[in-house]
Amino acid sequence: MAPNTLYARWRYALKPASWPKLFIPAVFGQALGAAHLGRVDLAPAAAGMVFTFLLLAFVVLMNDFADREVDALKRRAYPHSGAPKTIPDGILPAHQVLFGGLGAGALALGFAAYSGAWLNRPGFGLAGGVALLIFAAYSLPPLKLNYRGSGELLEMVGVGFLLPWINAYAQGGLGAESLAWLPRAWPLLIGFSFLALSSAIASGLSDEVTDRRGGKRTFTTQYGNAMARGTLELLLPLSVLAWVATGLFSPHVPLVAVLPASLWVLYHWWRLQAASDDAITNAFEAQAKYKGILHRGIWRGAELLGGALVVHRLFFSA
Repeated sequence: MAPNTLYARWRYALKPASWPKLFIPAVFGQALGAAHLGRVDLAPAAAGMVFTFLLLAFVVLMNDFADREVDALKRRAYPHSGAPKTIPDGILPAHQVLFGGLGAGALALGFAAYSGAWLNRPGFGLAGGVALLIFAAYSLPPLKLNYRGSGELLEMVGVGFLLPWINAYAQGGLGAESLAWLPRAWPLLIGFSFLALSSAIASGLSDEVTDRRGGKRTFTTQYGNAMARGTLELLLPLSVLAWVATGLFSPHVPLVAVLPASLWVLYHWWRLQAASDDAITNAFEAQAKYKGILHRGIWRGAELLGGALVVHRLFFSA
């Protein structure tokens, strides 16, 4: 049933079920910063979460505004399936979604600038602005890279690398005084970026037919369902390889802290392959199950890795 109160309409438009896609990378970044710093500071953690929420509101609302024509096409093609579409189903009018997204973006930029001064993180405002530009380039004109075959790569950079790094910077103060720490974090962020790319590719599976009709070039519309599944499944062991290599060769990232998350991701990789053959084009229930396995592997894996790094740093590191 479509939401019928103003609160319920805006809550639906902000899509709480999708929030882990940005909040898990933010928490992972906070954990990296805390592992570097040797403690957890609440003020940077709160600032990072507020910025992430405002960025998320900007992304979700602006994507709905940019995708309103393709969403309307999806509703016409599948009138009795899928969740309500914010604009085509009249949950919120297009102008409210647009103004809400622009307002959230302005607040995110202002809050990042304020937090840079408040937390003594001079690069926070600039990094926040870059994040907004990346996510704007994802679906807004003139670039609209999600319609030009580059959306998944942009999501990999924004969700897999930049957002965790911003939160790591907020928590750990990764400035000029601690540049030596950055090479320790990069392999972990590269591994997480592979996971973010796999999630980005999976997002296009259920929209393959209507995205192709609407002229939207995603990995799935360009290379097909089978290639998309095969590619995203390959990215999971690559992420584990990056994490384990970091644990083996970096004196600052203990292997014991990397192994639980790596084993978790590999277990879900195995489960993903078992569910793969059913997640074909327009098999929406099977695709939902397939993506659920993938996201449990990614999100809990990142939580395990971040938590293990913090615990090791706080309680077992000299």
